[in-house]
Amino acid sequence: MTFKKINAWFHLWFGIISGIGVVILGITGCILVFEREIKTLSSPWLTAEKSTEGKILPPSVLYQSVEKSFPGREIESVWYYGENRTAHFRIHEMDSVVYVNPYTAEVVAAAHENDIFQFFKDGHYYFWFPREIGHQITGWTTLVFFVITISGLILWWPKKWNKKGKEQAFSIKWKAKFKRLNYDLHNVLGFYSLLLALLIGATALMMSFAWFHNGVNWLAGGSPRGPRIEALSDTTNIIKVNFLQQIDKAYHKGVYELAEHNPLEIILHFPEKPSEPIYVCTDMYRGTWRDVYLDQYTLKELPASAKRLRDEDLAQWINRSNYGLHVGDFAGVYTKIPYFLASLICASLPITGFYIWWGKKKKAFNKKKKALPKHLTN
Repeated sequence: MTFKKINAWFHLWFGIISGIGVVILGITGCILVFEREIKTLSSPWLTAEKSTEGKILPPSVLYQSVEKSFPGREIESVWYYGENRTAHFRIHEMDSVVYVNPYTAEVVAAAHENDIFQFFKDGHYYFWFPREIGHQITGWTTLVFFVITISGLILWWPKKWNKKGKEQAFSIKWKAKFKRLNYDLHNVLGFYSLLLALLIGATALMMSFAWFHNGVNWLAGGSPRGPRIEALSDTTNIIKVNFLQQIDKAYHKGVYELAEHNPLEIILHFPEKPSEPIYVCTDMYRGTWRDVYLDQYTLKELPASAKRLRDEDLAQWINRSNYGLHVGDFAGVYTKIPYFLASLICASLPITGFYIWWGKKKKAFNKKKKALPKHLTN
């Protein structure tokens, strides 16, 4: 009984403390789940019709088109999004992203990146505070929510597993009075969203706290991180090369040799210094990706490059899959819909929970008021 009282006290007061933060994280999370799908419908410059040949042009052709449209600007990278999608170019010290038709090399648009979704991202990541402060607040809010989710399971657990107990635990009485309906929405929906809520919370904690990340890594049998391997091109014997030809070769290597999944979606970052490599991001699939660094002269894969996901041990697999597990991107719409619903339920729990507490408090106050002599209540 003492444990149950402590658990109930913890669930109540820490739920109230973290309530506003959980509502913000849940609502913004709901919106961000379908960011890509909404953007595709609302931003026509993200799509590109195939040419008659249907052939995606190499980076050098697109690069020259962007260079012509924005003379004197330093082009940093290109992100090919695959078939029927525009390629996205980033330019140094330019807030807008340049969108290019990969079939015709036509510059379609230059749109500001800080759209409405960036507003929701800032809220989800930092509660709209400065990054250093907001990151800590979201991290600790998530940790509190993770713990009260477990305490909520203890409170939900039926006293008796008979017919009545099961009905109260697993079903919502939609025709009941609002007070009872609100209780069921909190208790029953909280249980049904439990597993996804814990998964979303745990993956968020992996991104928030090094100690949590290291703990999961240790439990999965991973070894402590060694010194970071720096990716550097060999400048001891610089070979005279054509920059754009090397980028085209790196693109070809990424698409036809390195990629195992979704090969036509690829990022290339152009080196700015003689010692920098060509960065290639490939295997962008189900919320995971692979970072590869190529020597800009020989196109040799450098030791700092990541392995293929199938070759990783369990600890590294969890680490690299963490983002996809957090946003529900590992099975497309089949996981995005449950994630959306789970986030929506999580956002509602502090509201329904507060109403339960407020109802009990009001009932206790009225009971105490009735017990007082009439001349004291007037």
